[in-house]
Amino acid sequence: MRAFFLTSHDTEPSVTEISEPTPQMGEIRLRIATCGLNFADLLMCKGTYQDTPDLPFVLGMEVAGTIDSLGDGVTGFSVEDRVAVFGGQGGLAEYGCFDAARAVHLPADMSWTDAAAFQIAYGTSHLALDHRARLQPGETLLVLGAAGGVGLTAVEIGKLMGARVAACARGADKLEAARAAGADHLIDASTTDIRAEMKALGGADVVYDPVGGEQFTAAFRSCRPEARILTIGFASGEVPQIKANHLLVKNLSVLGLYWGGYLGFRPEVLTGSLSTLLDWYSAGKLKPHVSNTFPLAQAADGMELLRQRKSTGKVVITID
Repeated sequence: MRAFFLTSHDTEPSVTEISEPTPQMGEIRLRIATCGLNFADLLMCKGTYQDTPDLPFVLGMEVAGTIDSLGDGVTGFSVEDRVAVFGGQGGLAEYGCFDAARAVHLPADMSWTDAAAFQIAYGTSHLALDHRARLQPGETLLVLGAAGGVGLTAVEIGKLMGARVAACARGADKLEAARAAGADHLIDASTTDIRAEMKALGGADVVYDPVGGEQFTAAFRSCRPEARILTIGFASGEVPQIKANHLLVKNLSVLGLYWGGYLGFRPEVLTGSLSTLLDWYSAGKLKPHVSNTFPLAQAADGMELLRQRKSTGKVVITID
């Protein structure tokens, strides 16, 4: 089978012919239809992601497809079921074997493209805003990186939860995507003083930050007393250093969120969140934004689009 395979952290992955996998105890095998790309895939290529698998491995963290084989001990699934899986790896291939406990059945009306774009982006934002920050109706939510894969879902979910949403992104096209997702206020990070803009709005109650760097500092300084700052990632490449005395003065909370980590210690939190999100999707309350799709043969082009930050929402690879 064809797979987007990484053999070294010093070389680029490539589409390679490898052996088809066989499902082991507790696993399902998928005939993969689509795979969503994530910033973490770029980090895995360099070996800097917190959950980088041992080399060599197939890239692709989240997939959607049809079950074509069951390993021993699998219950609750049947051959030909349509499912999505957060596997952490193995998604950029024609077939893949995954732990059945990580699979969810798809609504009948969910497209393959939406399914591949759904789990990580919406799951991260929902757990962050609902479970971690306890976002309340009427509060002001500042979303940094608001046109990215997770940022757009934070805008959408924040608005659905009743918040006033300020979206921060670079350039008119990305800000337009955030506006379409429900943002009430738009902040161009390339031309606008984030702190001054937020102060004019009365400050932030919750900050959603997948960017880090200078934008974190500006957002931090724009917080209202008792604000909650969600640390989602560091797309800027700069991990912020937080002065604890500033937390004290304003009674601020900084909350980390690593979505996949919940599988290891409280999986019911993650699965409950996904159930809620799929219900919202079926009710027409969520609409995944996919800016680009590529065939497996052009997976490297999709990765480069992420690297150059030229996409909005999600990039999805279709397995032909």
